[in-house]
Amino acid sequence: MDDLLVRKTYHSSAIENNTITLSETISILLHRMIPGKVSVREFYEIENHRLAFNYIVENIDQELTISLIHDIHSLLLDRLHHERGRFKPQENAIVGAGFQTASPTDTPFLMHQWLQNLNNQIQQAKTPDDIIALVCSSHIEFERIHPYADGNGRTGRLLMMLLLLQNQILPFVILKEHKQEYFQFLENQDAKGFAVYATKNINKEQQRYYAFLNSLPKQ
Repeated sequence: MDDLLVRKTYHSSAIENNTITLSETISILLHRMIPGKVSVREFYEIENHRLAFNYIVENIDQELTISLIHDIHSLLLDRLHHERGRFKPQENAIVGAGFQTASPTDTPFLMHQWLQNLNNQIQQAKTPDDIIALVCSSHIEFERIHPYADGNGRTGRLLMMLLLLQNQILPFVILKEHKQEYFQFLENQDAKGFAVYATKNINKEQQRYYAFLNSLPKQ
């Protein structure tokens, strides 16, 4: 879990242009030491991600609700944004995107519809591949709604982790080196391509997981 926490926090933050390095992330998250050159804002982005990650693990058995999503967002944006844990009050946009995000007026309805459809489809899913495909397509929809003033990407990526864990599937890490590929999935609404990417990386996570298991002392 420490390994997953570090990698998810580092890469998800780096996708949003946080400049803290992997070694500095390890120092903050695992050793509770703040490197001297780290800015206050970037430190809180890393620390808040830890809090939101742990909140998800602690509430893994809870049904996904709008309130739970607000809680995750609130932890991610604590001390960073006054609109944390609330849907956006003003129009927003994704830099460089060729599509318009949802209006503030439409956002509450669209999010409740998104959640209802997601929960219904998960109940009907029959295989892990079905779940992965659904998680990827719902993530694209979430990001295109862009329900919050800030922190949508980090929130959406943690929601994917939650949904996969709830369905006994290892979560995957979107690497910062794959940022442009990831953005293309969102831009082109390429749920199928995103699911292929996710499956490939989930397989790598399984190999990593077994490597950690094999490194444990024999009882």
